[in-house]
Amino acid sequence: MQTSARSLSLITAFILLLSWPGLQARDLHNTPSNPTTIKAARGVPAPEDVLGFRPGDDRKLASWASVVEYFKRLDAASDRVKFEELGKTTMGAPFVMATISAPENLARLDEFKEIQRQLADPRTLGANADRKAQRLIARGKTIVLITCGIHSTEVGSYLSSTLIAHRLASSDEPDIQNILRNSIILLVPSLNPDGVDIVKNWYDRTLGTPYEGTDPPTLYHKYTGHDNNRDWYAFTQKETQLTVDKIHNVWHPQIVHDIHQQGIYGSRLFLPPYMQPVEPNVPKQLIEGYTELGTAMATEMRANGFKGITTNSTYDAWTPARAYSHYHGGVRILSETASAKIATPVTIKFDELRSREGYDPQKESDKFGPVWKGGEWRLRDITNYMTTAAFSLLKHAVQNRERWLTRFYEIGKEAVGERKAGELFAFIIPPLDDERARSHREASRHRRLLDILSWGDIELDRARRFTLNGKRYPDETIIVRMAQPYGVFAKALLEVQRYPDLRDSSGAPIPPYDVTAHTLPLLMGVEVEAITTPFNYQKITTDHNWNGGHGVSDHRFVLYKSHVPSMDEGWTRWLIEDSEEFARGAPSLLDNEARAGNLHGKYDTIIIPDQSPSAILNGHKPGSMPEEYTGGLGAEGVKRLREFVEQGGTLIFLNRSSDFAIEQFDLPVRNVVAGLKRTEFFVPGSILRIEL
Repeated sequence: MQTSARSLSLITAFILLLSWPGLQARDLHNTPSNPTTIKAARGVPAPEDVLGFRPGDDRKLASWASVVEYFKRLDAASDRVKFEELGKTTMGAPFVMATISAPENLARLDEFKEIQRQLADPRTLGANADRKAQRLIARGKTIVLITCGIHSTEVGSYLSSTLIAHRLASSDEPDIQNILRNSIILLVPSLNPDGVDIVKNWYDRTLGTPYEGTDPPTLYHKYTGHDNNRDWYAFTQKETQLTVDKIHNVWHPQIVHDIHQQGIYGSRLFLPPYMQPVEPNVPKQLIEGYTELGTAMATEMRANGFKGITTNSTYDAWTPARAYSHYHGGVRILSETASAKIATPVTIKFDELRSREGYDPQKESDKFGPVWKGGEWRLRDITNYMTTAAFSLLKHAVQNRERWLTRFYEIGKEAVGERKAGELFAFIIPPLDDERARSHREASRHRRLLDILSWGDIELDRARRFTLNGKRYPDETIIVRMAQPYGVFAKALLEVQRYPDLRDSSGAPIPPYDVTAHTLPLLMGVEVEAITTPFNYQKITTDHNWNGGHGVSDHRFVLYKSHVPSMDEGWTRWLIEDSEEFARGAPSLLDNEARAGNLHGKYDTIIIPDQSPSAILNGHKPGSMPEEYTGGLGAEGVKRLREFVEQGGTLIFLNRSSDFAIEQFDLPVRNVVAGLKRTEFFVPGSILRIEL
């Protein structure tokens, strides 16, 4: 299916290809000139008027406050921009969005939201739904969500957001006018504002030193680090919650353009289609949509001189953890532009370019080209690729406005249609019995699963007692019907995944790009039953509060925190600080405190999160970071941990840090899978149920 859709979209891309003004003029640091390089017009401030430099300049990063100030100035100067704060981030910064469209569209935003709501859920249209939908499609706009900066060391995207916004707010080019008339653009300058300043402050501190361009010695999101882009099926973080609550579930965008950066030595740009496998619950219309759109973008950019572009490689579309929109009627267009060293230029020799999954950056192929010959690569190159890709996407979105809205309606229509014989009808989630309900752990897991489903806009029916297939179900049994707008999201989260066994020509397993499983009932230990037989039940319509009570612990524990950032340290900290059970939060144990000793006088338990034994013991190598951030626990720290245990303390080691304990404390335990080849033992990103 993907091959045929891709072939069709290649033809479509060439038919639709139009020359974008300014794209073919000259080279600028290895990339064609960029259409966002225009003078301020109509009294609209340019980014440099507020930031103090042109976004993309070498060694220049903007603070989050200055980015917010720029968008406020843009809102005040342009009738095409509506800027708003949606809430506060984990660390209290403003989480913001700019809505950009023609002034007459901005005056009717509630009307367009209602059009989206009805097309997403055709049940609201009643009789003659198709005819009513056609009238809505004729009036509607393509809703495009552009998200930037979720990974804060990928600095090009949050800077590019100001360039994209400025051009849309100020240009009178015919193509821009067409975009503004026929689309509503929801632009999020950063999905992780806290990280903007964490990275900028570290970069500015190390500028002009041997450590210029290094990553900060701390997570760039307090709890998740890079994993904040794995939260789109669990909704644990404030930033994810705000994006889902205030944007996705309000606007239901047809297109989400998620702007990222990748490594230095591969392609210059990745665009969809994605490589196999695709998660089986992603609607076929969306596979067709991202194949068509990504191919059109790549074709246009190649025709206008951009080199080193790959499609159908490297990144898959398997997990909902990265792609909320794929289960809510919209395509996710991931773009991944090659990085520099934060904002510092790099020079790359041609023979340093490395092969990635599905292509060789030194050879032209059906998945890669034209070949980029190497050379200097700067932040300006990054912003050029990013902004050009964004405007190519917007052009396609409005040229095919009716097609995008029709596809969106068709997905909703199929989603709410009656299930065929033998198809999955519903999931049943029985309530906890009295004994399990008294367990805080059991109750919180059950409640959390229902919260996740509700957050994902899934309809949960509370049923009165009924009998099905000879089994009795009590009051408050939850029914998750598949015939609802986002039933595919529920199905993806509640059923057991079977990741395909992909092999290369030698028979070795092809490693997945990311995690392979997302079955929430297994993760949370909640009983869920899949039902293929249609049945009737009576709904309970009174309000219900899922919350339950729990106790408070004053146990004295501490969480080890290395200067080599560990996402597991962040997630463990979140688990503790998000729980009211632990009133003290999660204090950190740094290397220097551990080496100083007297740990038992302060703590009962020390948690060592998942990290390689080498990182725990040695930390950053001398000379790779400022001196105060080098070294790990060292021999002295190991000695102090041993004393802590001998004095009655408890050490808890998570995942790989268990190997550190085995090695350093001579434990009579061994890792039985250590050293095994992938052909012998290979379970990446899997969920396992273990009985002890």
